[in-house]
Amino acid sequence: MRVILAQPRGFCAGVERAIAIVEKALEVHGAPLYVRHEIVHNRWVVDSLRQKGAVFVDELDAVPDGGTVIFSAHGVSKAVVQEGQRRPLRVLDATCPLVEKVHRQAVRLNSEGFRVILIGHPGHPEVEGTLGQLPPGNMEVISNERDASDLPENPNKQVAFITQTTLSLDETAEVVKRLRQRFPKIRAPAREDICYATQNRQNAVKALAKRCDLILVLGAPNSSNSNRLREVAEREGTQAFLIESADDVHEAWFDQVETLGITAGASAPEILVEELLTRLGTASQEVELLSITEENLVFPLPRELARPFT
Repeated sequence: MRVILAQPRGFCAGVERAIAIVEKALEVHGAPLYVRHEIVHNRWVVDSLRQKGAVFVDELDAVPDGGTVIFSAHGVSKAVVQEGQRRPLRVLDATCPLVEKVHRQAVRLNSEGFRVILIGHPGHPEVEGTLGQLPPGNMEVISNERDASDLPENPNKQVAFITQTTLSLDETAEVVKRLRQRFPKIRAPAREDICYATQNRQNAVKALAKRCDLILVLGAPNSSNSNRLREVAEREGTQAFLIESADDVHEAWFDQVETLGITAGASAPEILVEELLTRLGTASQEVELLSITEENLVFPLPRELARPFT
């Protein structure tokens, strides 16, 4: 069985930055260090940081006064930020800079009087954080064409849309098309909200699907971008499975499979790919690499980690 690896795959700049923030903060401030929600959606990453002294909590009320807390890469609402400022806490924000850009767009559009529509998955941490940038009721969430069709008319307001950063490019394009039909003068983001890493990984999977009988996507079941990779492969007509690790592989999947494609979501570490190749009995040098682009973007760490808190 031939094995082809997609490139790019795995960690994006925002995920690398978030993990580095936790690791650096542990060096500077020591354990315990508190992280609100999973820093990124990957069990291996979370367990690894937990072993180093990170404590993952659901809300800030679980963090003792004087503790150091980090907000996850998905971003948080203004209410959470204000709670962190009100409490005697050391706060570090690991929100992905590309998510922060969407937050700023939402605030600006609202201040200019626009009706703000967010395309995203309700309940996802990134969507919750983006919704929380505005007062309740000032942003509407839709996730598909039907939702776009069901939006009520409001002739007294100009309409604008923003999107979650980890959506399917193709599905989002369909939703945007429907929005433009409903609201011909709708304002779109000046630049694409779906992040570069999401776009690159989906494009790599499309190329992979043309050459493979089966694609395995390494990623967590609650990882939006990983789920989208599986869906993209299936939309291209190639069977795909989302797995957390090599332990999830079933031998029956490989019946009549001549060429296997492997990729990893933006929050999945490369070690999981290596373990999968070992499980398959394939050495990394025997694997073909299908590269569509190179990524070299790096986000700097917060300035607070370059100097002690005061």
